[in-house]
Order: sequence, then C-alpha cells, then structure tokens
Amino acid sequence: MSFEVVNSKVVLAHVTPQRSVLSRRGAMLGLTGEVYFRPVHGQGGGARGMLGAALANESSSMMVATGAGAVYYGFRGLHVTVIELDGSLPLVVEADRLLAHDADLQTSVLFLGSGGLRGVVRGAATGQGLFTTQLNGAGSVAILSHGGTFPLTVSPGDIVGVDPQAYVGHTGSLTLDLKAKVGLRDLAGRGSGEAFQLHVTGSGTVYVQASEQKL
Repeated sequence: MSFEVVNSKVVLAHVTPQRSVLSRRGAMLGLTGEVYFRPVHGQGGGARGMLGAALANESSSMMVATGAGAVYYGFRGLHVTVIELDGSLPLVVEADRLLAHDADLQTSVLFLGSGGLRGVVRGAATGQGLFTTQLNGAGSVAILSHGGTFPLTVSPGDIVGVDPQAYVGHTGSLTLDLKAKVGLRDLAGRGSGEAFQLHVTGSGTVYVQASEQKL
C-alpha cells in the first residue's frame, strides 16, 4: 500500500498489524486509529552496518509506528517526494533525507570512499560525508528536499550532469563521479559557481532537488 500524498509537504501512511512504518523522530503530524510509537536506534545492516552508521552519523533516531490506523508525516515544512520500490532496484539516499518508509525495507550503510581517493573527495565535496544509506525491498519511501525533486532517467551510454548540492538520491545501477572544473576565475571568486559536477552513468534514475540548500 503506497503512501498517500496529502500535499507537497505531507504524506499519509496507513499502518496495519501487517505493516509497520519507520519515520524520523519528530515527523508525526497527526494520526487516526490505534497507532503506537516506540523509538528505534539504527536501521539494520548487521554489526558492520551499525558500526559504519555510528561512524558516519547515518544511524538516525527513528520511530516505528505499529497498530491499526493512519499517520500524517512531515518535517519542518520541507517538500516530500514518495518513491515506490518494487524490490528490483535499491534506493541510495542520505539518512537525514529519510522522512518515513515501510519498516519491512532492508537498510544498510554504503561507504562512498570505497572507490579510493575519488570517492572520498566526492563525499566531502557533496556534503554527504563518506557514508550514505541504501534501502532494498518492496515498499514506499518518503524523502525530504528543498523545493521538491524531479527525476532524471539515466540510460546506458548517457552521461547526466548534476549539481552536487542538488543531488538527493538515486535508484538503479548508477556510478557517480565528481568532476572538477576549477579555473583561475573560480579560485578568484568570479567563476560561474558550477566548478563541480556529478557525472552520473549507468542505468537508473537520479533524484535532484530544486535547490542547492542542504537539509
């Protein structure tokens, strides 16, 4: 059962005895029915995933909603995008952009620096740090952004450029490579402001927010 979009900043999630929902703490706006909440620390992935989450601050304090009813979710007036996963493709997104998701989805922590120095530089330049979160399985995910998001489809052979600060997440088998185009004008503060770009290749969808503002 998909999350229902109430407006651009609020989603409605139906909770049943067979379906629990995880959300970030403080995201519940209202509810109907008999719904109960309890805190959950960490998002799975085993001992290695928990260690990586702790080191990267990717282990956000979450609340699980159980029972039978409906919960309205939103956070600080940020825009919400609902992404439906069918189990075939993972979603990669920063933990602090997660508003709510089906509790049955499996989460793990990815190390952006696994590609060597290039991966480390990319993590630092995009503001994502060196770690990010991956969700697998079938279910709904609600993510946060400034100004909403739009999807860019990436096909094999394509190279799609994305502003690193506007990147929100992606699904599919994609490679993100930071490209620096820094000249004397950029160093002197007279450049275009687009000194860095993420070049996205592979097959999947990348989600881009309508702002360069971080959460």
